[in-house]
Amino acid sequence: MNLLLVEDDMDLQKVLAQYLELSGFTVRTANHGKHGLDVFHKYHIDLCILDVMMPVMDGFTLAREIRALDPAMPVIFLTAKNQKEDRLKGLKIGADDYITKPFEAEELVLRIHNILKRTGREGLDSVTLGCLQIRFNDLVIDDGSRKYNLTPKEAELLKYLIEHRNTLLKREQILEELWGQNDYFLGRSMDVFISRLRKYLQSEPSITLETKRGVGFIFRIASLLS
Repeated sequence: MNLLLVEDDMDLQKVLAQYLELSGFTVRTANHGKHGLDVFHKYHIDLCILDVMMPVMDGFTLAREIRALDPAMPVIFLTAKNQKEDRLKGLKIGADDYITKPFEAEELVLRIHNILKRTGREGLDSVTLGCLQIRFNDLVIDDGSRKYNLTPKEAELLKYLIEHRNTLLKREQILEELWGQNDYFLGRSMDVFISRLRKYLQSEPSITLETKRGVGFIFRIASLLS
């Protein structure tokens, strides 16, 4: 799950980002609204956490810009204010939640999970593709006659490919989103993971993991997810 955290208090931003990362999320951070919008354009985001009072562009304006791009994007507002009019303004914009500072990071994580479940963005725990049963929590692919154990990074990569199935994914996009940077040696590691995944998935004919040389990959699924 990819979160966008836009907070101009750098100390708070760092603490929240670290806690969210430890809770299993991938966190993209920004220091003000305009920066946040740039990050939103660059990465796949599942939920936005926006401070209200920020320089350059405030959280309310940023939320409107984001909702214009993705009307269903979940948004949580963070604010130091506890005024009724601010809360109403945020809710009118379509905020999914509104948290007043100070708050416990654990509370934020619980609210994030509740929103992701409610909006259907919680992500895949398991999926069946033809003869394959993929259990991400157990790090296992079972084709009915054989089981393959996944590394955490293989599972993360496979989940990402499934979530973006039938779409051309550029190498640099995958590296930046899953590894945090577009690096030659990380790219070589990714190629190894791709080769392993092909081996694990080869018993299911409805799945192909295509390489577009010099560009990226397409994870094609002919069968329905279940």
